[in-house]
Amino acid sequence: MTRRDETARRDDEVRRDGAARGKGAGSVGAGSLGAGSGGALDGDRPYRAGFACFVGRPNAGKSTLTNAIVGQKIAITSNKPQTTRHVIRAVLHRPDSQLVLVDTPGLHRPRTLLGERLNDLVRSTWSEVDVIGLCIPANEPVGRGDRFITGELAELKATVLAVVTKTDLVDKKRLAEQLLAVSELGEFADVVPVSAVSGHQVDTLVEVMTGYLPPSPQLYPDDMLTEDPEQVLVAELVREAALEGVRDELPHSIAVIVEEMIPEGQVMKIYADVYVERPSQKAIMIGHRGSRLKDVGTRARRQIEELLGTRVYLDLHVRVAKDWQRDPKQLRRLGF
Repeated sequence: MTRRDETARRDDEVRRDGAARGKGAGSVGAGSLGAGSGGALDGDRPYRAGFACFVGRPNAGKSTLTNAIVGQKIAITSNKPQTTRHVIRAVLHRPDSQLVLVDTPGLHRPRTLLGERLNDLVRSTWSEVDVIGLCIPANEPVGRGDRFITGELAELKATVLAVVTKTDLVDKKRLAEQLLAVSELGEFADVVPVSAVSGHQVDTLVEVMTGYLPPSPQLYPDDMLTEDPEQVLVAELVREAALEGVRDELPHSIAVIVEEMIPEGQVMKIYADVYVERPSQKAIMIGHRGSRLKDVGTRARRQIEELLGTRVYLDLHVRVAKDWQRDPKQLRRLGF
């Protein structure tokens, strides 16, 4: 069976499932729901290319899902909210389409100037993409934050999907209840349950998203995985390593700048500074006799070597930039 035949077969199954439930376009199917399913999975479509992003409350699984779709670590992840700070663009190349995923910070109630700028960054991205996937975890009740974001998205021109994430954490009964609750949240082109961890329905989500992209020639060369500079990705990997195991108040105070990347023979020498806001935080980051900073460097180096495909020498220093989250000058210096 060809890819086109398989796509058409899946489309027919989704439509039959909706008809059998007597709910038409609004039915909760095994793969997706919504009036857009037929158009999104059209096996005769032209080549499509465009931009999409996942949005939602902090820690809804947006970055993990981006990495699962691309098949390589592009966006950093953590169980701490507000991990993502920079817009990362990852390119998925397919025979019939090119999907550019834009990973954004989670929309949240800002308490600092940094938080305000991150929210502005999210909203500006929303206005520029073709498809938006609102991520709502399967294991958490639909809340005020989800309703607020849904209302914000209703004003946009982009096609909006609902993506129920972390389905591996709930049983079938709880998932069905969550799909129904999400479908009643707003007018979505489709609702797709997915697990980035197990890979369940990741391919289905990609099919649905690319179906809503505009007909277009490809936007990026075949060998491009991301348009972001290596220094930005390396800095993010260092910050991810620094986030592990620190106190709850410390992650938001961590920023990383890569000062230099110098290739020397078979080794890439990287010099980076880890910034915190207070001397007491610096002591936490360094640890007893430098043990914590050494551990951060070891874990970050492994990830960076995988990203760059070469051996890495990583030199880290911890520096204090007092109250940088609230200081416009410091924010500019740190890239925000």
